[in-house]
Amino acid sequence: MKIPKRIQPLLEDGLVDEVLRQLMSGKEATVYVVRCGSDIRCAKVYKEASKRSFKQAVQYREGRKVKNSRRARAMEKGSKFGREEQENLWHNAEVDALYKLANAGVRVPKPYGCFDGVLLMELITDDDGDVAPRLNDVTMSAEQAREDFDVIIHDIVRMLCAGLVHGDLSEFNVLVDSNGPVIIDLPQAVDAVANNHAEWMLERDVNNMRDYYGMFAPEILETQYAKEIWSTYEAGKLTPDTELTGLFEEPTEEADVDAVLLEIQEAQAEEEARLARMSADDEES
Repeated sequence: MKIPKRIQPLLEDGLVDEVLRQLMSGKEATVYVVRCGSDIRCAKVYKEASKRSFKQAVQYREGRKVKNSRRARAMEKGSKFGREEQENLWHNAEVDALYKLANAGVRVPKPYGCFDGVLLMELITDDDGDVAPRLNDVTMSAEQAREDFDVIIHDIVRMLCAGLVHGDLSEFNVLVDSNGPVIIDLPQAVDAVANNHAEWMLERDVNNMRDYYGMFAPEILETQYAKEIWSTYEAGKLTPDTELTGLFEEPTEEADVDAVLLEIQEAQAEEEARLARMSADDEES
């Protein structure tokens, strides 16, 4: 087949020996099956920002830190250099997430590096060596659904304990091999602490999985893992070995509005006092 322009430098550098075929094209990237020596891997070629259909990129980038101040300023200004750096940050986020999650025991494809917008990683296959199907193409028994849903929930917990939320988890971002589900597509993974959208993203991830597996085992639809996981995490009690129940009771007590207003007033008073002290110091100096 015709060699994709973005993969050509990898062939010239000996990182890839042959492009076998296109595997899929999605909203974020086009994936190819490639040969690297005797190994068959996949090459994920990220699309340029102008050609992506992933619309909520700003929400996912929130909280991502750039150590180099020059790059950070360029990204804020939106210069050509800044846009290029933003793209590099987006691509490298997936590589970083894959390494971090693999170390945390989450089933993800093994990464081999990202080179100028091309991510080389493990090709997940079935017992016959064919590309493993996506979860949305798989049917299963109720027993298998319960078993695989439990695996996914525990992987989501491991991800959160590692400080990450997938952010776009659904039956389209999970592959299924002979050992069960494998989570894929992580360029939008968010920092659970630094991103203000992390809670609702985690809830959406969990509920997407609940709704899909619930088609095969309806009792799964009654579970409340998302709220249980996040409340346990907020309380500082979530670990990879936490035993979850799938049950959660919403707080019944009403918010103490007067107490909240009092805290706000006290905070305002403290800020006014601080500004007054600063003004006084300036006059004295």
